[in-house]
Amino acid sequence: MTISTAAASVTEPPPFARELLRWRTARRVSQLELASRAGTTQRYVSFIERGRSVPGREIVIRLAESLGLTLRERNSLLLAAGYAPAFAESPLDAVALKPVREALDSILEGHLPYPAVVAGPRGELVAANEAFDVLTEGADPALLAPPVNVLRLALHPRGMGWGSPLLERS
Repeated sequence: MTISTAAASVTEPPPFARELLRWRTARRVSQLELASRAGTTQRYVSFIERGRSVPGREIVIRLAESLGLTLRERNSLLLAAGYAPAFAESPLDAVALKPVREALDSILEGHLPYPAVVAGPRGELVAANEAFDVLTEGADPALLAPPVNVLRLALHPRGMGWGSPLLERS
């Protein structure tokens, strides 16, 4: 969007510039610090954030690494810059992740008799041990219908703890 007047022309920065600024602000990193970590100059970071420079793929990856973003977040930043994702994403049941799944199952089983869950990045239930029912006792059955979102289940007024005799209802 460009707004032109007789005195000035204001252009909204591109999606990558907005995303980089958002991540830098969320991480509480100055332009100078980010530039130092990424091996570039503060001026170049400023130009990128204002949309005056279009960064190459390599600098996008270095900036993302310097901000400590997850691989999924790095892919998102690459997409915002107009590049293809660099990091493959595999489902937990993929053959390559079998050792990870076995480790998670072992941890869940070792946590018994206490309830334990594995949640995905958006709160979706990935796995739970046999004691998970203790957490969900009395919860609204609609919240337990797949796909279960553990965050919603925990925070919803009729979620975890709703049917618990320990909580008084008014």
